[in-house]
Amino acid sequence: MAGNLTRDEARARAQLLKVESYEVALDLTDGDERFESVTTVRFDSIRPGVSTFIDLHGAEVRRVTLNGQDLDVSGYDEEKGRFPLPELAASNVLRVEAGCPYMRTGEGLHRFVDPVDQRVYLHTQFETADAHRMYACFDQPDLKSTFQFTVVAPGDWEVVSNAAVAEVTEVAGAGGAAKRWQFPVTPVMSTYITALVAGPYHKVTTEHDGIPLGLYCRASLAEHLDADNIFEVTRQGFDFFHRVFGVRYPFGKYDQLFVPEFNAGAMENAGCVTFLEDYIFRSRVTDAVVERRAETILHEMAHMWFGDLVTMRWWDDLWLNESFATYMSVLAQAEATRWGKGAWTTFANVEKSWAYRQDQLPSTHPISADIPDMQAVEVNFDGITYAKGASVLKQLVAYVGLDNFLAGVRDYFAAHAWGNTELKDLLDALERTSGRDLSAWSKEWLETSWVNTLRPSFEVSGGRFTGFEVLQEAPADYPTLRSHRVAIGLYSLADGVLTRTRRVELDVVGARTSVPQLVGEEQPDLVLLNDDDLTYAKIRLDDDSLRTLVNGGIAQFTEPLPRALCWSAAWDMTRDGEMSTRDYVQLVISGADTVSDITVLQTILRQARMAVQQYADPAWRPEGMALLAGKLRALLGTAKPGSDQQLAFLQALAPVATSAEDLELLAAILDGSAVPEGLSVDADLRWTLVHALVSGGRLDESGIEAELRRDPTATGERSAALCRASIPTPEAKDAAWERIVSGRLANHIARATIQGFQDPHHPDLMAPFREKYFAEVGPIYQKWTYDQAGSFAVGCFPALLIEPGTVSAAQDFLAAEQPPHALRRLILEGADGVSRALRNRERDAMPA
Repeated sequence: MAGNLTRDEARARAQLLKVESYEVALDLTDGDERFESVTTVRFDSIRPGVSTFIDLHGAEVRRVTLNGQDLDVSGYDEEKGRFPLPELAASNVLRVEAGCPYMRTGEGLHRFVDPVDQRVYLHTQFETADAHRMYACFDQPDLKSTFQFTVVAPGDWEVVSNAAVAEVTEVAGAGGAAKRWQFPVTPVMSTYITALVAGPYHKVTTEHDGIPLGLYCRASLAEHLDADNIFEVTRQGFDFFHRVFGVRYPFGKYDQLFVPEFNAGAMENAGCVTFLEDYIFRSRVTDAVVERRAETILHEMAHMWFGDLVTMRWWDDLWLNESFATYMSVLAQAEATRWGKGAWTTFANVEKSWAYRQDQLPSTHPISADIPDMQAVEVNFDGITYAKGASVLKQLVAYVGLDNFLAGVRDYFAAHAWGNTELKDLLDALERTSGRDLSAWSKEWLETSWVNTLRPSFEVSGGRFTGFEVLQEAPADYPTLRSHRVAIGLYSLADGVLTRTRRVELDVVGARTSVPQLVGEEQPDLVLLNDDDLTYAKIRLDDDSLRTLVNGGIAQFTEPLPRALCWSAAWDMTRDGEMSTRDYVQLVISGADTVSDITVLQTILRQARMAVQQYADPAWRPEGMALLAGKLRALLGTAKPGSDQQLAFLQALAPVATSAEDLELLAAILDGSAVPEGLSVDADLRWTLVHALVSGGRLDESGIEAELRRDPTATGERSAALCRASIPTPEAKDAAWERIVSGRLANHIARATIQGFQDPHHPDLMAPFREKYFAEVGPIYQKWTYDQAGSFAVGCFPALLIEPGTVSAAQDFLAAEQPPHALRRLILEGADGVSRALRNRERDAMPA
C-alpha cells in the first residue's frame, strides 16, 4: 500500500497542520500512461520550524517549491509515496509539479478503453487513501480542506467533479483541440471523497427540490440506462433524508456516475457518486437486483450527511460511516420506496447472514475496531463494519426509540457539520435526546466480538409447556453474554397455513432467561425465537420445529419475515454442523416454490448450491447435485412465463448442471430450440449458459470465441475470461494461473479469471496449485496494489481442496513467513472455511 500511513503518524500530522486549500490542475491530453498534475496547497503549521511530509505516490516529481524556495526532488520516496517538507513556516504555500500514472487497478485515476468504440474513460477511487495517486495531499480524513480543480481534457469529453463546473473554454491540448474545465471552490471535505470522472460519457440531467441531478454512463451503454427508475429512487431518498435529518443536502448538485471496472459497489464522493457499472442492466435482471441497486443508491446518499458532511476522525470509526449508511438506506427503502417493509426481510436474510458469517471467522473484531494503519483498515470493509454494525444500530433504535434516535442524529449534524468526530460524539447526542446511558450498551455491543446463540429450552406435559427458558451461548474465546430484546413467536398449522398464535416480547439477559408467560401454553408446531428480528443473534430451532419446516412447513407461512428468519436459522445450523447438508437441501427443495420474495429465493438457492459443493459428504454430493438440479428443472418448467422466478430458477440451475440431461437442456436453451415461454435469452443469460456448458465440457475455446464475437463488449470480454479459465483441463488451468500471476490483467479481467480458475465442479484440477499459491502470495502481496493483491489472496486460496493438507499448508505458511497482519487475516479466513467444510462433511456423513 502506498505509504501505509499509521494512526500515530496521522495524529501527529493533524496536531501540527491546518490545511486551508488545494488548487489542483490536471492535463489529461498528454499520452496514455501519465498525466500532468500540479498541486498548490496552502496550510498553516502550529509549530513553525517543525518538519512533516506530504503524500504523493508513483509520480515523476519535476519540481517542488515551499514558500517560494525550490526543494531537492531527490528527497522524494516514491516507494512510500512521501515527499519531505522541512522547517515549515507559520503559513505555507507548497507547489508540486509531477507526472502521475494512470492506474489499471481501480485505484487512483483509473483508465479504461471501451472495446466497443475504443474511447477512453477515466474515473477516480480514493478510499481509503489513494487521492495522492492523482495529486499531492495530506491524505487522511481529519485534514479537511477546500478544493479547486482545473482540468484540461480532450474536446469531446465530459468532466465531472465534486462541484458543478464554473467555466469551460477551448484550449490547445498536447493531443490537439481540448477544453479547460474550471471548477469552483468546494466546501471543506476530506481528500478521500474528492473525485474526478472524465471521458465521452453519456449524460442525462434533471432537477429535484432545487438540486441539479445528473446520470452518466459510457456511450456504448446509453441505451440500457434506465434513468427513470434511478431518478425515482434518488428523489425518494432526498425527500426522506431531508425530512429525517433536518439538514439540506450540503453539496449543491448531485451526480451519479456508472463507471467501468469499478472496484466496489459504489463510492460516496461528495456530489459525484461513482457506481459499479453492473448496475446498468443491459440484460433482464430480477427485482432482487433492482432492489439491491436502490439500497446502494440510498446508502451512498446517506453518506452525504454521515461521512461527507460529518466525517470520522480516523478509520477506527469506519463503522460509523458504513453501518449508519446501511441502516439508513434500509430504513429509507422501508418507509419511502415501493419495497416497503419487505426491505427488512431482505436485510434479515442477506445482510445479517453476511454479518453472522464474518463474525465467526478467526479474524472477527469489534464493531468499533482498532485500526493502527492503512493496511488494517483495508480488510475491515467487511460484514462486521457494514452489516453487523447496521444490525446493532437497528437494535439501538429499538432501545432508544426511532424518534429519539433521529433527534440525536439531527443534533449530531448540527454540532459537527464540516468537522470530524469519534464514536463518543454520536453517543453523547443520542444520550441527550433519549435520556438513556449508553456506556454499558457500547461496551457490550460495540467493543466485543462474536455472535451469541439463542436456543429454546422447554418441558412439555399433556401437550402444554410446563417450563420455558431461552438459553444464551458464547464460545470460550468470546465469552460475552449480551442483553437482547427479543420476541418469541408460537406458530401452529391449521388448514395448511402456519400462523402465529402467540407472541411474547422480553429481555434476554445472561445464560438462562425464564419465560413464565409461556407456561401453560399449548406446544405449537414451531417456536421462533427472535421473531420480528429484533436482535443480533443466531437462532436455533428445536427438533420439533425443525421437523415442521423440513416436512413442508417452511412453505406454509402467511408472512415473509418469519419464513426468512427460519431460512436464516436453518442455514446457520447447517454452517455450524447442527443440521446436515442433505436436510438443508431437502428443506430448500420442499419450500423453494412457495417463496414469493425474490431476494430470499435467490439467496436460499445459492446457499443450497454452496452447501452441496462444500459441506456435503463427498459420497452423497452427486445425489445432492442431482436432487437440486432436478427440482430446479421442474420449477423452471412450471414457473410463470416471464416471471422473476423463471429467470431465477434457470440462473440457479446453470451452476449445478452436471448431468448429460441438464447440460442438454442448457444447450437447447442457448441455441434457441427449447426456450421456455416468456424467457428472454439475452446477452448476460447467454454467457451464464455458455459458462455452464464450458464447465461441463460441452463447449471449448472455439465456443467461447464465437460468443465473444456476438458480444464484443467489456462485459463480453470479462465473461470470456471467466469461461476460458473454467475449461476443465490441466492445460487451461495452467494458462489461467500464468495470466493471473503475471499481474498484467486489468482488475475486472483478473477477477473473472480467478473466479473461473476456481471452478467448484473440478476441485481435482486445483491440486497442483496449492503449493504454487503459498509460494506466490507473499511476494504478490508485497508488490501489487492492495486491491489486486487482496483479490489474489482471497480468490486463489486453495479453498476447493477441502482436506487437512490445505489447513496445514496455511498454518505452515503463517509460521514460516510471518506475513503482514492484513495478509495473515486473509489466509486465516481461507483456512477457516476449509476447516468448517471438513467438519460439515463429517456431520453430513453421520446417520440421520
